[in-house]
Amino acid sequence: MEKMLGVMLDCSRNAVMKPERVKEFAAIIKKMGYNTLMLYTEDTYEIDSQPFFGYMRGKYLKSELADIDAYCKEIGVELVPCIQTLAHLNCMFKWQDIYEEIRDIDDILLAENEKTYELIDDMFRNLSECISSRKIHIGMDEAYMVGLGKYRAIRGIKDRFEIINKHLHRVCDIAEKYGYEPMIWSDMFVKLSLNTENNYDGGDISNITEKAALPENISLVYWDYYNENAEKYEEMMKINRAFGRKVYFAGGAWAWKGFAPNNEGSIKTTDAAYTGFENAPTDGEFITVWGDDGAECSPFAVLPALMYAAKRSKGKVDMDILKKEFKEITGADFDSIMLLDKVDEVKGHNEMTLGRNPSKYLLYNDPFMGLADNICKKEDNEYYAQLAVKIKEAEKNAGELAYLFASYEKLCEVLAHKADLGVRTRAAYKNHNMAEIKELAEEYGITIDIIEEFVSAFRDRWYNDDNPHGFDVQELRIGGIVMRLRSCKERLEAFAEGKTECIPELEEEILDSLPNRNHWSRISTPNVVSHIF
Repeated sequence: MEKMLGVMLDCSRNAVMKPERVKEFAAIIKKMGYNTLMLYTEDTYEIDSQPFFGYMRGKYLKSELADIDAYCKEIGVELVPCIQTLAHLNCMFKWQDIYEEIRDIDDILLAENEKTYELIDDMFRNLSECISSRKIHIGMDEAYMVGLGKYRAIRGIKDRFEIINKHLHRVCDIAEKYGYEPMIWSDMFVKLSLNTENNYDGGDISNITEKAALPENISLVYWDYYNENAEKYEEMMKINRAFGRKVYFAGGAWAWKGFAPNNEGSIKTTDAAYTGFENAPTDGEFITVWGDDGAECSPFAVLPALMYAAKRSKGKVDMDILKKEFKEITGADFDSIMLLDKVDEVKGHNEMTLGRNPSKYLLYNDPFMGLADNICKKEDNEYYAQLAVKIKEAEKNAGELAYLFASYEKLCEVLAHKADLGVRTRAAYKNHNMAEIKELAEEYGITIDIIEEFVSAFRDRWYNDDNPHGFDVQELRIGGIVMRLRSCKERLEAFAEGKTECIPELEEEILDSLPNRNHWSRISTPNVVSHIF
């Protein structure tokens, strides 16, 4: 049997790729050398007995999944569902009157509850009716609070490894009923069996062999998108092997840190992983394309990283040959697509971290609150002005991927004005430079106009790739910037005209700190945005 080499598309973080685009994506990765496509769907697939499951989320209908499956079979790609049967069901639990009874805590299902298993049975039944593969990924990662909510109130304090393992056995029994061969993310099982804070920490493997009695029909997936140390991949594969089950590896093509891809960083981690696997081979690999905080970045923007991973899985890579084949497959120049990485490669903004995303936090940085002002500088504006020109030029060499470029060009044009707008505003205010404040107020208006051009280009890109559901979040966020800039402009004008005595936010000093940069809610404001649970 051919060893699995796949790509996993995240279709749960607002961007549900259109069925026709999924088929086009499948055709591209097939030409690259992949044989598997996984669709990560938390609640974005139809369950005929659960009308609120994926309600208003742009979910895939069973007929659409059947059509995608038929196409994938025709071209020699196995379509594998990738779902969640424990945690990561945040959006489902928004419907509290429907699903609260089976919620343990946060986004985690209540283990050892019969209604939980009725829902999971529905999941398997519906997928089995429209997707032919009997491989299935059932999730179970990052359930950090499992057993600490309703479960604990009902059953008391229990060993959390035993809670998850017992739940896994029950889920695997249901999977077997439909002929499925399930796989799970291994992080919770590694952490809890080794009693470590981080699933990468390692530990005494004997703890696994003494404690773990996983179902016979389960396979493990060791995921790692971060390490550039080959020895860590080797070590972690050996730890996962101690469970005595098949072990797959999931790497990452970084599309989840904001608007820009990180192909270069993805290539580095992929290279390290395959070097590590020379001494600790896997049973198969796939590359994840997560969306995390809203899926601003198209999976088509990380095709260079996916091309590299496909080639690297077969051995060392000749980049000249790779670039030639990339052009033949996609019609796009490899280096032109790689230019999109530069949107987040601004000097002085943690250049060496995989998750760096200045384009996101500079866009959402409030000019009066200034949470990111301590790392903004005038050179950032100049960088983005020059990059906008380069992106416009590179678009000519991007073939059918040229549609990606307009939104990045417009984003750079926005940041050429906005990157240090708050810094300049606060300085002018502190210096009581009324002439400059009036000039800045005019620039706020110019920035608003360019933001509206950006969101229009961004919308075009999204609607080309994805169902419209989910873009409402982008419009709410970006619309919030426009409203704030308009409000700040009016308040600056009022201050300059002597109608107000002060602007309280600008009276406060900017502290040398910056919240988590990947999440809009933390970047945009220090105040309460939402509290779902």
